[in-house]
Order: sequence, then structure tokens, then C-alpha cells
Amino acid sequence: MLYSTTTAEQKRIRFRELLNSGTIAQFPGAFNPLSARLIQEKGFEGVYISGAVVANDLGLPDIGLTTLTEVATRSGQIARMTDLPAIVDADTGFGEPMNVARTVQELENAGLAGLHIEDQFNPKRCGHLDGKNVVDLDTATKRIRAAADARRDPNFLIMARTGIRATDGLNAAKNRAKALVDAGADAIFPEPMRDLAEFQAIRDAVDVPILANMTEFGKSDLFTTDQLQGVGVNMVIYPVTLLRSAMGAAEQVLDTLRSLGSQEVRVSQMLTRARLYELVDYEAYNKFDSGVYNFEIPSLRTATKES
Repeated sequence: MLYSTTTAEQKRIRFRELLNSGTIAQFPGAFNPLSARLIQEKGFEGVYISGAVVANDLGLPDIGLTTLTEVATRSGQIARMTDLPAIVDADTGFGEPMNVARTVQELENAGLAGLHIEDQFNPKRCGHLDGKNVVDLDTATKRIRAAADARRDPNFLIMARTGIRATDGLNAAKNRAKALVDAGADAIFPEPMRDLAEFQAIRDAVDVPILANMTEFGKSDLFTTDQLQGVGVNMVIYPVTLLRSAMGAAEQVLDTLRSLGSQEVRVSQMLTRARLYELVDYEAYNKFDSGVYNFEIPSLRTATKES
């Protein structure tokens, strides 16, 4: 009922254990708190909170327009709804090194298990778009040092995201990854990797966990977990997959409403009322206070048409 009973500290310990387990962890991207609960129910290891999704949910493009307050608030709402560790895209840290330090502590306070900070200039671009510019090595390492120094829980993960592969090539990406680890990064998020051999090259360059971004319509093929684990990837994110799926379904329903005047033909594709009530755990609220919920929910198996 209400929120997760697993503490943020416990989630961070679990996240560290996952990264050291020798198996790959899947972190689908949640676009709201309820989708985080669904991710947990389906047996995934963690939840990812994409900066693009936070921005798009506000109707904005992913070019660094969101604020620390918006990201901390939304990611905290998502993280508290699940027992799984949740990590968040903290863009460039929302400013200079002192701003980066505050970002880390605000996201610690929000209950996140970790974050990643990238080496782009502002305004930033999606990691799989062309035209990116990255900051110099000194600026990039200062951001990571500030983040590592600011955290109070040693299990809060500081991940460095680098986009230098797109501007300077793979060798530059390997060298920058090494420097970011030396600056205090607990893990590396390289972008954009074009094939499995490039992931292997980053794996060979550093001895910390690495992350793969399996985003649709990007520069990487959508590799399987077996393929990624085979080249030493420790975790994989699917940042916008659920948002794209949900918005695609919503667009189809709206088109149907407009063209037919009714949603009847789409009802069979919708989450039933019974299933929605199960996800939000109405029954637990009933046990706590029967005055909150004192009606019968249709069976998940028998419910078909509902008002």
C-alpha cells in the first residue's frame, strides 16, 4: 500500500550487488510511477528514468530544458513506487561543479539508487542524434569529481556518460572512459556505440560496469541481452520504449474515437478495470480502511466489458 517499504539504502545495496553479479541487468524506462510498478511486477531488475521521457512528458524536447527540481520531483515519485533500484538521467548535472554536487544530494534525497552525468555542452542533444558537442576533458572530469565528492551514501552510483565517440571516434571514447573512472566514476555509459565490437572495446578499456542504451530508432542495433552480456555489458536500459508504446496506443485510440465515434473496437486492447485496480493495489487499501474501498472488483479472468 502507498509506497515501497524497501529503503533507498537497501535499493542502492541491491543495485551494487546486481552490477557485481556477473549477469546483465535490464532497466526498462518508466514514464510514470504506475509503469514502475508494472516493471517490478514483470520481474525486471531495475527502473530507468530517462531525461528525454521527463522532458517529453512535459511536452518539451530533450535539449536540456528541464530543471533539477523537475527531474528530482518526478524521479522521486517514480522511485518511491517500487522496491527496485531506480537510476536517473541527470543530463550535464544542471550547471557547474557546485550545481553537480547539489544535483547528487537532491537525487539521493529523492531515493534514487544512482545517476549518470554526461560530457556534452548545453544545450545538449539526445545521445543518438548528430550535431553533439562535448566539453573538454578537464570540464568532464571536474563534473564527475564533484559528483563523487558530494554523495553521502557510498553506495549511491555515480555513472559517467560520454558522447565523445560521435565526435572524436572510438579511441577517444576509450581514453575518456579511463579518465572518467580515474576521476571517480563507478560506471561508464558510452554513446553511441555502433556495434558489439565497440562495446567490447570499452569493456577492455575500463574495469567498472558499463551500460548499453537500447533505444529504438538510434544508431545501435537492438542487441539482445545475451549478445550484450557476451561483450561484458553489465546493464541495459530501454529508456523511451514504454512511453513510445503508450503514446502509440493512445494515438490509435484517439484516431478511432474521431473516425468511428466510439472506442468500442479498441476496448479489448486496453488494460481492464480489474487489472488497473490490481496494479494500484486497491485490496490493500481495503484491508487498511474498508471505508475507502467497499465494492467488488470484477475478476481479472472474467471481466471483458466495463463501464
